[in-house]
Amino acid sequence: MDRHIVKVLRTDFLTHNVKRFVLEKPSGYIFISGQASDVSINRKGLEDELRPFTFTSINGSEHLEFCIKIYTGHDGVTEKLLEVNEGDELILHEVFGTITYHGPGLFIAGGAGITPFISIFRQLKEDNKLNGNTLLFANRTSNDIILKDELIAMLGENYINVVEDHGFGISKRIIDNKLLKKYITGIPQYY
Repeated sequence: MDRHIVKVLRTDFLTHNVKRFVLEKPSGYIFISGQASDVSINRKGLEDELRPFTFTSINGSEHLEFCIKIYTGHDGVTEKLLEVNEGDELILHEVFGTITYHGPGLFIAGGAGITPFISIFRQLKEDNKLNGNTLLFANRTSNDIILKDELIAMLGENYINVVEDHGFGISKRIIDNKLLKKYITGIPQYY
């Protein structure tokens, strides 16, 4: 089993409960956008507490990035990640995952479920192949939207917010048959 101890270079909060971790990238480390790695915290008693997280960086990036939703109140691994900051270490294990890009299409994501698509969209931007892709992104509130400005910059009007409780500049919407029919017609791929 591959195992890499990596230093945390930077952390910040993207929303009230989503924390970004920028990590050093081991030499020769390879993954495909959409894939994940089991991750653990390099602290006594936590090294074997593996949890799967999707890369939000692209393979060609100098560093690795994860955007992780923190669940508090039940003493889980993500709650322990609140305490992990610059200079601390995480352990990366096997790379895995089957979410891969198969061509232009409709991406449907909710909340932190956007993470594999962030890496895919960043790679498509790098390859100048974003055209023809649409994202329906559902969240409870406008404050829960992860990397909203970056997604808008990449996808423009092909970025569609679906927010349960509306906020400034965002209408209340839900993903239902009517909304799906509007965007599904004629789209060759669904993610």
